[in-house]
Amino acid sequence: MEAEKLQGIIKQMTLEEKASLCSEADFWNTKSVDRIGIPAMAVSDGPHGLRKQSEAADHLGINESIKAVCFPAGCAVAASFSRDAARLLGETLGEEC
Repeated sequence: MEAEKLQGIIKQMTLEEKASLCSEADFWNTKSVDRIGIPAMAVSDGPHGLRKQSEAADHLGINESIKAVCFPAGCAVAASFSRDAARLLGETLGEEC
């Protein structure tokens, strides 16, 4: 979606609607803003990749997770001094999500 269209959508949102996107409807989903057509979105955690547990899991990370990916920590990527490697990691993480 182009930046201009996104800015238009954001301008239509109330402060409460914007704030609601920072909390969840449940453990793995954001709230929707039905009034302007923003759907709920699935989220995951894992600062070094992607992790999600099934709904029956404990959400503490103790039990089984759904298949996931894991990448080196951000400090390791930065220590490589390779912008190309960092970009590839970001693109790959986006594709995996």
